[in-house]
Amino acid sequence: MKAKTLTFETVRDIGVQERNFPKFAIGDLIAVYQKLKEGDKERLQAFEGDVIAIRSKGNASTFTVRKIGANSVPVERIFPYYSPMIDSIEFVRKGKVRRAKLFYLRKRVGRAARVEEDKTSTKASRAVASSDVPVAE
Repeated sequence: MKAKTLTFETVRDIGVQERNFPKFAIGDLIAVYQKLKEGDKERLQAFEGDVIAIRSKGNASTFTVRKIGANSVPVERIFPYYSPMIDSIEFVRKGKVRRAKLFYLRKRVGRAARVEEDKTSTKASRAVASSDVPVAE
C-alpha cells in the first residue's frame, strides 16, 4: 500500500474553518471573549487590548493582544485564531500605526504605551461603511 502524501500547504490548512470575526489589524483595540470552564459551569471572559502582532500560518495562525492591567502591570496573551475556546471578537477602535509588529510598546510605560486612534475611521464613517443606513451629521 502506497502512503498518502500531503503537501505542506495541505497540512497547514487542515482544520481551518471560516470564523466570522471582524477584520482587525495591528494597532487595533479589540475585545476577545474566551470561554472558561470552572467546575461544571462555563462563562465568557473578556480580554480587551491592542493587537501588537499577527502571525498568519494557516491553522497555526495567532494574534497577540496586550493590555495594561491593574497597578500598571502589562499583560500579553497569544490567542490561536482558530481555537474553539474563542467565542467572539469585538472590534473597539482602529489604531494608527506604521509598523507590522508593535513590540516596541513593551518598553514604554503610561501614555507612551498607547496607540493613537485613526481619525479617518470615526464612528460615523464606520456606521456608514457597515450599513446603508444614512447617518445624520
